[in-house]
Amino acid sequence: MSALATPVAPALAPAPLPAASLLQLIWLASPALPVGGFSYSEGLEAAVDRAGVDTESAGSRWLCDQLHLSLARSDLPALAQAVEAWRVADHARVQALNDWVLQTRESSELRLQTEQMGRSLMDWLRVQHAGDAKVLAASRVCASPSYPVAFALAAAGTAASAQDILLAYAFGWAENMTQAAVKAVPLGQSAGQRILAALAREIPGAVAHALRVPDGDRQAFAPMLAILSSQHETQYSRLFRS
Repeated sequence: MSALATPVAPALAPAPLPAASLLQLIWLASPALPVGGFSYSEGLEAAVDRAGVDTESAGSRWLCDQLHLSLARSDLPALAQAVEAWRVADHARVQALNDWVLQTRESSELRLQTEQMGRSLMDWLRVQHAGDAKVLAASRVCASPSYPVAFALAAAGTAASAQDILLAYAFGWAENMTQAAVKAVPLGQSAGQRILAALAREIPGAVAHALRVPDGDRQAFAPMLAILSSQHETQYSRLFRS
């Protein structure tokens, strides 16, 4: 190095997420969380029956498209904004976001799913934080909490960043949807793991996009998903509730 050269300081690594917060996110993303996510396919079962999503490659493409075209434009941005609102106790903002999420559910089954899972997660939170008056009060802010808003409350009490929280939420969704594909197509477990790996590669980009979406740019425009979800209500044989 030249005597005149100025040494470049090494880039500082981001502070590691505290173990308790990391474990809380893993817990919230786990299929074992008692919110009933395993009982829904979010239209995938109808897609298998009516839209030719009957192979591993078709199932993988369908779920990756759903991640980018639906989740990254709607639920993930709303979740990030709800985390911020919960952390500053802006309950009016929380209610507005919750109303928006409920309004985006275009079929009775999708509405039922987000309300049932949101209600179950709030019940779980009340059990986990039975002695915390603030959490107990917050869990009752929304008369009918949606799942993204309930998840935001559960994660807001951790030291996790919005990015970490969205990654956990998206991976939990990916696990549930992969298992739905394994059962509905049907597929073997190895095929399911390949689909999950494909989704895991796509999730960081979807989360990065979601974090850049402001209020006015959130959207829930997935007409084929809405049609298939409606058709699922009268599908002859069903494994899932949506």
